[in-house]
Amino acid sequence: MMSICLIFSFLMFFLFVVFFTFSMNLMFLEKLYFIEYTFYNLNSSYLEMLILIDWMSTLFMSFVFFISSMVIYFSKSYMSMDKNISRFIYLVVMFVFSMMFMILSPNLLSILLGWDGLGLVSYCLVIYYQNVKSYSAGMLTALSNRIGDVMLLMSIAWMMNFGSWNFTLYLEYYNLDLNMKLIGFLIIVASMTKSAQIPFSAWLPAAMAAPTPVSALVHSSTLVTAGVYLLMRFHFLIMNYNFFLLFIGLLTMFMSGLGANFEYDLKKIIALSTLSQLGLMFTILSLGSVKLAFFHLLIHALFKALLFMCAGNFIHLMLNCQDIRYMGSLIFKSPLTVVYFNISNLSLCGLPYFSGFYSKDLIMEFYSMMNLNLFVYIMMFISLGMTVSYSIRLLYYLMYSTINFFSLNCISEDKNSMVYSMGFMFLVVLFSGSSLMWIIFDNPYLIILPLFMKIFTLMMVILGIYIGMEISKLNLTYKLIMMSNMKMFVFFSTMWNLSFISTNGLNFIFIKMGFLNYKFMDQGWSEFLGSQGLFNFIKNSSVLMQYLFKNNLKIFLIMFVGWMFLMVLYNF
Repeated sequence: MMSICLIFSFLMFFLFVVFFTFSMNLMFLEKLYFIEYTFYNLNSSYLEMLILIDWMSTLFMSFVFFISSMVIYFSKSYMSMDKNISRFIYLVVMFVFSMMFMILSPNLLSILLGWDGLGLVSYCLVIYYQNVKSYSAGMLTALSNRIGDVMLLMSIAWMMNFGSWNFTLYLEYYNLDLNMKLIGFLIIVASMTKSAQIPFSAWLPAAMAAPTPVSALVHSSTLVTAGVYLLMRFHFLIMNYNFFLLFIGLLTMFMSGLGANFEYDLKKIIALSTLSQLGLMFTILSLGSVKLAFFHLLIHALFKALLFMCAGNFIHLMLNCQDIRYMGSLIFKSPLTVVYFNISNLSLCGLPYFSGFYSKDLIMEFYSMMNLNLFVYIMMFISLGMTVSYSIRLLYYLMYSTINFFSLNCISEDKNSMVYSMGFMFLVVLFSGSSLMWIIFDNPYLIILPLFMKIFTLMMVILGIYIGMEISKLNLTYKLIMMSNMKMFVFFSTMWNLSFISTNGLNFIFIKMGFLNYKFMDQGWSEFLGSQGLFNFIKNSSVLMQYLFKNNLKIFLIMFVGWMFLMVLYNF
């Protein structure tokens, strides 16, 4: 009997082939389809579902299906010891179909259904390993995403002014109407929460508490890209907020690149690199190039999924150890996974002729053509250099340093579904850059720049490689610069204290006030004088009365004599 992993993996792969073929067909014929289905109508009120099928939505869906197919097949080995693997697979499938709901819909109501589905299922997946850390991470993820849900609900309420929630029907009003500018702002804030831009970035590294196959799916093509995709659909609305988006994207890129250079958790480094790339996509969207952002989104989805799958294999081999300081010499232990890891890592760096190069170099040249100031330009290229430096640092720790895991170990990769799924992903990653460039752009970009600006990207990549090597060679000793500037380095490695601000920063005052109230009022004077005082008084009185009314002749006699004595005194 076929396992549930194989069934869903083959189903997703079949859907990938169907959607990809359909997308190519729509692209060559230059067509798009609106499918409108009315569920119910009463008098003039309609409840209807609208589906927009164009080359962009179908191509994105095909990539989501392909990555989820490989991830589910990968889970067959990775989650093999799990007693409830079928529950896990069903959750992943629900996640993919929520994403499908969001991608194929031009209606804000059905977008919200998919959007909320993503938030709910991601919470269930983050708390999958049931421990306190996972619960905290899940709650942070869910509550951060709730902000985006509220923004979407507000934009749905605001669109009541128009008569329909199908935003594609009101294109001519978008730049004229003040209502539409407000909806644009709400949509941008919603996208910032889902794509974890500053100041909502803390949940993305925290969500690494989920199983690694989930991270491969969530942080490549589904949850975090939902915000970017929504902005692509609403790109005519966000032109009013270009500089705001540019500033947010740049800050996120810079912050996450800096943080990844001081991080030691393998999955968190890759999560921070996802954050950096999302910042890059936001920046390009702010400059008005939707196709370029979409191009980078698809390529990034592929190599980032492969990166997470390789990281999952390393963690699996090293008995769930995620600290890169324990890893090393993996080139001798698992050479095939290391090759896959290096190729996807170098694609992330944008090294020439790897898939990431095609989109990143084009983005940087497009950026150089813009009428921007020097600060923005330098920040962008420094962020690019940081991407390369943390990638090279990671490569050094995993490949060249000595293994610190066990003195005697028998780490070796087996021929299992993990290796096969990574191998298939690897082939697609190798050829995706040039293939997608031919597919997506009708006319190739020809950008002519001065020699220095043309090779500036390559220079930053080489500089990043050098800095990454230098950072990796630092030993943890007391002579180290990190020890003398510990507070500054902690500030960088905790994402500019965002993780503290997003958790303790929001509720510390209220918890403190509650504790003081509990200590001084509930368990203090109000308790002593109030309920407990009354209770003690009644209890003591009843004990005395019980003692007095015991059927004892001496007590009655004493009471009678006392009573008579009082009567005599009274008469005198």
